[in-house]
Amino acid sequence: IGNIISGLIGGLPITSVVVRTSANVYAGAQTWRSAFFHGVLLMAAVFLAPGLLNRTPLACLAAILILIGFKLASPDVFCSMYRSGKDQFLPFLLTVLAIIFTDLLIGVVIGMFLGVFFVIRMNHHAAVTVVRQDNDFLMRFNRDMTFVNKTELKRRLRELPGNSSVMIDGSRALFIDHDIGEVLNDFQHSAPYRGIRVQMKHVETKTVDSRKGPNGRLQETAARQ
Repeated sequence: IGNIISGLIGGLPITSVVVRTSANVYAGAQTWRSAFFHGVLLMAAVFLAPGLLNRTPLACLAAILILIGFKLASPDVFCSMYRSGKDQFLPFLLTVLAIIFTDLLIGVVIGMFLGVFFVIRMNHHAAVTVVRQDNDFLMRFNRDMTFVNKTELKRRLRELPGNSSVMIDGSRALFIDHDIGEVLNDFQHSAPYRGIRVQMKHVETKTVDSRKGPNGRLQETAARQ
């Protein structure tokens, strides 16, 4: 609402500026009241002393920006992100480099796409674990299963040897996509031809789509189990 009103009267967008907010925190702010009074003081300065604000040297503003920027991206922050793992450090580092060599808006957009890519990559590679004991297998869904995990699940199912037994456990997944249900349905149909015995655990009640698979066999088999 503030941005709309400000734009209609020819003003600049009203944003939660990170530098101003950080400077407020570094000055000892602890509650929302500091941000409120900070805004009141800024509004009073704009209406009561606009000429004095225009006389502020740009070099002073630049020094404040450099200082706050260094605190926001200090060497300690880089070390902390590095210790968090490459999935956290690489998007952070590439976003910083993109901002430096392009500009703030383009760098942030690039960082957003990098973050989405690494999240999808992490979910894709760590969604399914398989544990083996002799000829018995436990396939466990470690997190929510969506179409992103479809390729990995199909690969894991293909790797199961013939004449084995597999328990597919979905108790850790709060959400299982309909595409995953179709993969499991196809696997149940083809498993007997490979001599694979299949058991399902907490899988049938979490599919996003209540429609039945081919001939409704996935739901019927799960219900019997």
